[in-house]
Amino acid sequence: METTSDAITIDTTVKSAIEKVWNYWNEPQHIMQWCQASDDWHAPKAESDLKVGGKFTTTMAAKDGSFSFEFGGTYTKVEPNKVVEYTLGDGRKVKIIFSGSGNETKVAETFEPESENTIEIQRAGWQAILDNFKKYTENN
Repeated sequence: METTSDAITIDTTVKSAIEKVWNYWNEPQHIMQWCQASDDWHAPKAESDLKVGGKFTTTMAAKDGSFSFEFGGTYTKVEPNKVVEYTLGDGRKVKIIFSGSGNETKVAETFEPESENTIEIQRAGWQAILDNFKKYTENN
């Protein structure tokens, strides 16, 4: 993925083997458990065809029913237990690198920002989702 100069990178280290981290990141039944930035949101639906050219979508919704949106795109690179790259529906690119060592896996996610929200808000929102992923994966 070639990124623009304003690309944002977030990361975390998950205390779990890379195979589990990979599966929990990519399997819809797990995505629905961690893909929200706060406790008043949830992901009631997720679909993924994890292959180059495959599509994915996750419904992100306020638990009170006041708002929801689809987050989705097309996979452009998939290397199991190493990297996932995709292009979002609006053309922005995302790259996730998985690097494991024993019972720890670093997940580094780089994404091109959108123009509606500040960089700080976007970084905080994506990091909150990544933090939820870490917590869910370590606790299950």
